[in-house]
Amino acid sequence: MAAPSSSNWVMETPHDLPHVLAVDDNLIDRKLVEKLLRNSSCKVTTAENGPRALELLGLTSGGQNSTNGRSKVNLVITDYCMPGMTGYELLKKIKESSVMKEVPVVIMSSENIPTRINKCLEEGAQMFILKPLKQSDVKKLT
Repeated sequence: MAAPSSSNWVMETPHDLPHVLAVDDNLIDRKLVEKLLRNSSCKVTTAENGPRALELLGLTSGGQNSTNGRSKVNLVITDYCMPGMTGYELLKKIKESSVMKEVPVVIMSSENIPTRINKCLEEGAQMFILKPLKQSDVKKLT
């Protein structure tokens, strides 16, 4: 069976590094996530908020933009609590997109709230990780 055409985010050659978009409004947390992912041989792009992440993914208000010219993202890891747009809202926007819906999304939070965790997983999050992120968490992702 042929792969669905929406999977244009898949790595094009086996030697490409996985490309992860890390979204967090806290600079220190963002740098930590970036460092852990780079230690695991990932290419990392960072965004300071949900709207910026959508822009980087080519999902801004112009509707279902394609990701022409942008590196394809293999995973999005996002903080839950961010001003303007929560990680949950970002997750929903990604899952509503025909182009990006197959991309795994991982939510991070410093708060262990079971209802929040379940809501994110029901909406399609691949995983919910409690902060601070550790190298062992990143190993589970790669």
